[in-house]
Amino acid sequence: MGGESNVVFFDLETQRDFNEVGGRSHIRRMGLSVAVTYSTATGQFRHYTEANVAELVKELQEADLVVGYNILNFDYEVLRGYTDAPLAQRPTVDLLMHLYQRLGFRVALDNVAEATLGEGKTADGLQAIRWWREGKIGELLAYCQQDVEVTRKLYEFGRRHKYVQYRDRNFRVQRVLVNW
Repeated sequence: MGGESNVVFFDLETQRDFNEVGGRSHIRRMGLSVAVTYSTATGQFRHYTEANVAELVKELQEADLVVGYNILNFDYEVLRGYTDAPLAQRPTVDLLMHLYQRLGFRVALDNVAEATLGEGKTADGLQAIRWWREGKIGELLAYCQQDVEVTRKLYEFGRRHKYVQYRDRNFRVQRVLVNW
């Protein structure tokens, strides 16, 4: 992973959706249900809930690099409901932001993962909220961990091959150059 000694891959899920908090301008009101990190320094996943969100913030602050998908405008914003730590100022690679800057439009993680790696997500954010409400924390953590793993594989593929792929509106696979 270049010169970084501890790259932390990160994703979180929320307790509420956009409609319940008054829209995208109120992301920090969505509430953390679970979060998962993977550290290259330890080679291990860590699971978090609201009860230990301070430990999550500490891990992100101590990382040499944080990598995620839509973390600058979403995940970090959710965490602002819990901390004043300037997480967005940490060395961060937001794969969605990078792709948006290249393409001029947003592309879903599931789309990029399927077209690049041949594997997709196992659920979506609305399903994750249902699991939270049903108390199915095991399913929720497994889903979030799988998203972190897909993000890690996508990042590593892009670093190695200097491109990732996505399916356009006509379902054709398109290649986009990346420099992660």
